Amino acid sequence: MVQTLKYGAWPSPIDAALAAAHDGQPEAVGFVGDEAWWTEPRPTEGGRRALVRRTADGLEKTVLPAPWNVRSRVMEYGGRPWAGVMRPEGPLVVFVHFADQRLYVYEPEAPGAGPRPLTPLSAVGGGLRWVDPQVHLERGEVWCVLEEFTGDEPTDVRRVAVSVPLDGSASEDRDAVRELTDARHRFVTGPRLSPDGRRAAWLAWDHPRMPWDGTELIVVDVAGDGTFREPATVAGGPDESIAQAEWAADGSLLHASDRTGWWNLYRDGVPLCPREEEFGGPLWKVGQRWFAPLENGLIAVLHGKGAARLGVLDPDRGEVVDAAGRWTEFAPTLAVHGSRIVAVGAGPRSAYEVVELDSRTGRARVIGSGHQDPVDPAYYPEPQIRTFNGPGGREIHAHIYPPHHPGHIAPAGELPPYVVWAHGGPTGRAPLVLDLEIAYFTSRGIGVAEVNYGGSTGYGREYRNRLREQWGVVDVEDCAAVALALADEGTADRDRLAVRGGSAGGWTTAASLTTTDVYACGTIIYPVLDLANWGSGETHDFESQYLESLVGPYAQVPDRYAERSPLEHADRITAPFLLLQGLDDPICPPAQCERFLARLDGRRVPHAYIAFEGEGHGFRRADTMVRALEAELSLYAQVFGLNPPCVPTLELSK
Repeated sequence: MVQTLKYGAWPSPIDAALAAAHDGQPEAVGFVGDEAWWTEPRPTEGGRRALVRRTADGLEKTVLPAPWNVRSRVMEYGGRPWAGVMRPEGPLVVFVHFADQRLYVYEPEAPGAGPRPLTPLSAVGGGLRWVDPQVHLERGEVWCVLEEFTGDEPTDVRRVAVSVPLDGSASEDRDAVRELTDARHRFVTGPRLSPDGRRAAWLAWDHPRMPWDGTELIVVDVAGDGTFREPATVAGGPDESIAQAEWAADGSLLHASDRTGWWNLYRDGVPLCPREEEFGGPLWKVGQRWFAPLENGLIAVLHGKGAARLGVLDPDRGEVVDAAGRWTEFAPTLAVHGSRIVAVGAGPRSAYEVVELDSRTGRARVIGSGHQDPVDPAYYPEPQIRTFNGPGGREIHAHIYPPHHPGHIAPAGELPPYVVWAHGGPTGRAPLVLDLEIAYFTSRGIGVAEVNYGGSTGYGREYRNRLREQWGVVDVEDCAAVALALADEGTADRDRLAVRGGSAGGWTTAASLTTTDVYACGTIIYPVLDLANWGSGETHDFESQYLESLVGPYAQVPDRYAERSPLEHADRITAPFLLLQGLDDPICPPAQCERFLARLDGRRVPHAYIAFEGEGHGFRRADTMVRALEAELSLYAQVFGLNPPCVPTLELSK
């Protein structure tokens, strides 16, 4: 029987511990022989990422026990951390261990053998880091990207494609690592060897560009002894983003380029399937894959507008056949073996899981990390895909999650509170997938609006470029426009609107609270707050010049950095807020939060600051996520006058 109860007071089986236990998703899928392998999160095991294999008998087995943590820190966001091959005596895998960032080799079926280090440690700066490995067993080496710190500053760093011997001779000697090329770029991806072994290809770019601004596709001849000849740029440039490059079985070179305004696929420079859709995305992590060529000439692709569907492209006919199933969004990781395609997909009512598609039959099935409903799916939100009008009539894409509960409705005439979620990046996108953090709120009677504000990916380069020199303006305006539109149409309570976000979304949240009166409160999570200092030494190398495009060249517009920084306008904040921060965050360091709070001293704005030891940029531990989620709900309860059952009260200081 449906009962009437005020919004925010609905009892829900989706508690913070349940949401935390299901946080994260599988990543870095690959094949080792006929077996599919991948990494998956373990929030209850200290937030480590485990390496998992699906054996021939269909069982999922963890390859390495705790505390082994298969995760790279290259560019701080990491990338593909492992690779493996199958030999007659069993699998051999190389992987990066998060704790020391060394590259290890492991033979899971060798009696009594544990992981052995392949690379040395370094006491300089952030040390030596590795990513995007490719095992070349016949050469007895691993090709990968080395990130080497040359000093103590975050920008004292170089990156280069290297070869690491599989015999372990480099574990104590940095000089045993062979650099594959003398070409010097600030950023590179791992080199891919052509089928005949005669050429290699990789991507490169330099400051102040980000990889979605412009990259170069570099090809080089490879000598018989494995040395590289003179490299040549064959595509790309300052205003053309190439997201990925791979060799096809016939020796042709495939790449995804946005030269037309959309990331489309090309074969030796010829377009294969020109569409106003994305067949690529922002290269936040080295080794991300949006396409993978099959042996028979077909290409597994992720494509779409505002979504990433899994399909098979016939390059000769320019046609794509999509996989059937409940998955409407796929993460940028793909692997192929024979006719088999392995990917990671999710949908509005299913979390990310490992999916295998047979390109011959078109049959898709779940083979790992399968979604299992932890509660009755009747408690899941029912999202709406919406497009709103923003300033100047520009379109704003959003996903709206109204409050939803199978056993409760609100009293007639009551409008629900809503929280606007601003995604990170900001060059990114909020996917339309089941997220138990969203369900945590909607099942209690609090609506959520995920806004893919101007600057988001998935809608073409023009939409992405709306944020150029407009960060803190367009994102703030778009989020506010969606919030006010929901209020004007009678979907949301105008007096009970909140905003929240992490990283770049934390910036948008803080900027919204200092420049608008739209929101009654906000949750700011590991944010950027101080543009001038963040862009001049407080963040990591990868994003150290990101503001040159997001805000403008600092040398030319220094006043703009002060005008937009929430730190400089902390005195304008009157709305209560919650500030959440990891103390080990190298991207958005806690010093920014501390300076921001110091500016608020004595202003009597209700707020709470919770800093978590051992957490970096993105919370990974279950206990952290539980406390953060419960604190956020308590903030909304106090500000909106809600009465959620069984939620610890957050103490707000003034």
